[in-house]
Amino acid sequence: MKHPIDYLKSIYHLATATTVLVDTYFGFLAVTNFRPGTTCIQLWHAAGAIKHFGLQDPSNETRSQRAIDRFQQVYDRFDYTVVGSEKMADTFRESFGITNNRILRTGVPRSDILFNQEKKQQIYHYIHSKYPLIGDKKIILYTPTFREDQFTDYQLELDIPQMYRELSDEYVLFIKLHPAVSNYVISEEFDDFVYDVSDYKDTNELLLITDLLISDYSSIPFEYAILEKPMIFFAYDMEQYKITSGLINDYGNQMPGPVVSTTYEIIYSIREKAFDMNQIQSFKEQWNEYSTGNSSINLARFLAGVEEKEETKEKVFI
Repeated sequence: MKHPIDYLKSIYHLATATTVLVDTYFGFLAVTNFRPGTTCIQLWHAAGAIKHFGLQDPSNETRSQRAIDRFQQVYDRFDYTVVGSEKMADTFRESFGITNNRILRTGVPRSDILFNQEKKQQIYHYIHSKYPLIGDKKIILYTPTFREDQFTDYQLELDIPQMYRELSDEYVLFIKLHPAVSNYVISEEFDDFVYDVSDYKDTNELLLITDLLISDYSSIPFEYAILEKPMIFFAYDMEQYKITSGLINDYGNQMPGPVVSTTYEIIYSIREKAFDMNQIQSFKEQWNEYSTGNSSINLARFLAGVEEKEETKEKVFI
């Protein structure tokens, strides 16, 4: 309500649109009745799932049936949900309670940029002009997800001085905090090694120039796997996170890289190159089988009805 004009415009567009694209859970959809013929498509904001969500969220155990019913009302508004793999299709069927005929296997549009070599060069030059001290050093990107109890009191568990001593001769460290985290300022003590890129909007652009990813329970690795580069999973609070947020079964063995709990283990994994590239490739193929660089045009063709028309022409020709 801080932007009343935009608010009124949004109501108008929802009332008149023929296609509505969403990329997360929007509670207002539970009470939104689109006009006849309108198609609502869930793009989602991740190509895979490490945490349980939707109907599988462990916090649902403490919610009322009324709340669960409201969730389902939102999910029922999705005419289609876009996926990049059959594994994610299975996840959405369980998490949203949707049927197979509401799954769109176009691939995930947000992943297309990871196939764009021209964009990679643009980002590379932009980052190196903004941070000239990087030089020819390799880039480590750390992208921790949020913790429910640390939105305004986030604790960075990385031992930055230790990483500086052991890795700064060859690497720089980019840190991109989750957008939900506030009131955390990264120290400038090692400003020739650590760079705060939390304000950089498109994480996938950063992935293009990242040499090694450090993640935890974020969905970013599913897309980063497309680039077939090394990953480390800094799961220092895994047992607690399983309880509070829920993790996929056998998380430690399913991740395509070392799962560690200390900064020392991170450094050791990097120094020893403890990465199984075959495992990363397999992970990529499992979660990105439909995301091959043409997902946006595939979705656009679906919305325009091009595929259906072409199939009809082919049948007539035959």
